[in-house]
Amino acid sequence: MKTRNPKSKFDLKIKSSDRVLEVGGGHNPHPRANVVVDKFVDSNFHRSGDIKVLKNQTFMQADGEALPFKDNEFDYIICCQVLEHVENPVKFLSEQFRVAKRGYLETPSLIGEYLFPRISHKWILHELDDVLYLLDKKKLGFTYGYDMTELIQDFLPTHSIGFKIMERTHPNMITVRIEWEKDFKYVVEPEDPEIRKYFSGKWDINWADRFFPKKTMMQEFKDASAAFADISKSVFKSKVLKKH
Repeated sequence: MKTRNPKSKFDLKIKSSDRVLEVGGGHNPHPRANVVVDKFVDSNFHRSGDIKVLKNQTFMQADGEALPFKDNEFDYIICCQVLEHVENPVKFLSEQFRVAKRGYLETPSLIGEYLFPRISHKWILHELDDVLYLLDKKKLGFTYGYDMTELIQDFLPTHSIGFKIMERTHPNMITVRIEWEKDFKYVVEPEDPEIRKYFSGKWDINWADRFFPKKTMMQEFKDASAAFADISKSVFKSKVLKKH
């Protein structure tokens, strides 16, 4: 079941003793992963740079739809910005649930996909009432508009504290972030028109209250303060790690 929506990929409930697998670490593997696998090693079509392996990590070439591991071989599995690329999401997620007891999944959200669309993304995703919905972009007739990928994914997260605060106070605005135990609910190609209406046409301003509930000024201030504290902590950790 889904346990929560983490504020970032570093806000995870991973124990120090957990053995952690990351599927699709690519050019930016999670530092907590013990083992990292990638399907494509000779092409960067599905990522933004060459494969990187951190110290004390084991790398293996493997297909996420057929992982070479035993059932529950890992305590935790991390999968960031990969599901939207895969051919068969049912096989891919089934393997996630099979090889690990708990995990974290991160993908572009519906809003995120329109802000930074990629040709390599096969699926557009949206979470509603704790269910993850996936629609094939080609079948949906997805239209590529003005591409702000480098601005949204690279420049602002690196140079704007305000953007970093927004990411933490509204964690599922441009990404879907799901932490789970055993599994979570998802639907591929939903037929319900009440679900499909969110994926095309025009955004209805009334939907905002459902996905991003209004907060009091005091709650906004508390959330922003907590986000700033988390950012400061992350910056401090990154500087300490660089020195060592």
